[in-house]
Amino acid sequence: MLSKFINWMKPLKDADQRLTDEKVIKRTYTMWRIKMFFGMYFGYALFYFTRKNLDFVKPALKDNFGFDVIQLGIIGTTIYATYGVGKFLSGVMADKCNIRSVMALGLFCSSLVNLAFPFLPDLQAWVAKTHMTIPLVGFAAFAWGLNGIFQSMGFPPVAKGLVYWFSPSERATKWTLWSSSHTFGAFFVGVLITYLLKFDLWRMAFIIPAIMGICYSIFLLFFLTDKPTTVGLPPIDEYKNDPMPIKKDTGLTHWQVLKKHVFANPFLWALALSYVFVYYVRFATLDWGTLFLVEDRGFAQDAAVSALKWMPFLGMPGGIVAGYLADKFFQGRCTQMNLIYLAILAASCWGFYKIAGTDAFFWTSLLAAFIGFFVDGPQNLAGGVQTSRIVTQESVSAACGFTGMFGYFGAMLSSSGAAFISKHYGWQGVFISCIIACFIAGILISITWKKEAAPDAHK
Repeated sequence: MLSKFINWMKPLKDADQRLTDEKVIKRTYTMWRIKMFFGMYFGYALFYFTRKNLDFVKPALKDNFGFDVIQLGIIGTTIYATYGVGKFLSGVMADKCNIRSVMALGLFCSSLVNLAFPFLPDLQAWVAKTHMTIPLVGFAAFAWGLNGIFQSMGFPPVAKGLVYWFSPSERATKWTLWSSSHTFGAFFVGVLITYLLKFDLWRMAFIIPAIMGICYSIFLLFFLTDKPTTVGLPPIDEYKNDPMPIKKDTGLTHWQVLKKHVFANPFLWALALSYVFVYYVRFATLDWGTLFLVEDRGFAQDAAVSALKWMPFLGMPGGIVAGYLADKFFQGRCTQMNLIYLAILAASCWGFYKIAGTDAFFWTSLLAAFIGFFVDGPQNLAGGVQTSRIVTQESVSAACGFTGMFGYFGAMLSSSGAAFISKHYGWQGVFISCIIACFIAGILISITWKKEAAPDAHK
């Protein structure tokens, strides 16, 4: 059984014969690029359906599970811890596995956790019959931490797919276009939950996304493939005549590649550390925004969710515009766009705190949208496109998982840290901390300024 599972996860074999007719190659490449892009796009959006749903129902969990803000912070910290570490480990695994199996398995298992989550009090009661008392928050933290492990299997295979199916000169645009999938998912799960909460169907906020995820994970197994050579196509750099920025290191083991291009890469460390602060801003605003509007500004829960859903929705064009402008004006370099976005993001955070209110619903929604728009630029570029430009193709999943791991250290910090700050220094302290985080992220990203102009300098 174990050997069958290992074989199922291994990279798919190259086709016995490579296609030679140029017209057939072009037609086949076009078809598979579309299938891979949209299969990974909607697949990752559903990962968000089975992860961000909890954040929209935090007030309902307070009412029905009896959690306070610190306990909600503990649950959030748990998933960010398991997701962050898991993202790196999944990245290392994805470099040695096939794209479709890793992504489908992660989405399927995450969906199963979502099916169980609304019924945790029943599980607690059943365990209590065995004379073993476990706090409900312990069950919730364990379940959502387990979800984080499965969620970490979503992005690394996608990073691998984008690098193997799209060449360097087009990658910033394609990558940021794909990256809108997470904001697409966060927006539409917000729309779904807004309507469910109107009818007090908060449990369905877990059950419906779980059913969707199970169905789509099965679909992925029949829709996606692995690398171009799997279906008889030439590698993307050969097909597009567009060499990779960092050439493959021949003769090195996978561990040696990791040491050289990941662990000993100072520019990757700079991007990884910047990601801590980018993710802090992203999740301090997105995860706690609903509670801030309800408790501090007097919003009804469904109205708060309705206003906040514009944050991820405007993130979609925000990331895409950042990638397009990086390709258009900076030859694919990302440092400049990141610095511009971070400056405007800091101003948007302060504006949101100062203006948000029930009598200013439009401006509340608009400023939430501004935060989403400008946080998505550095999020997509620093941990994705920039990372892929300073490592080899064979280590890109691990490298993106490495930066992603640090990002979720920032998410952990936003969960427990923002809860602590809000309790002791108020919500104003939370938004000031976001502004400081933007400034620190900008300094760290600036380290890569010259490196991006000479991508082979560290070889």
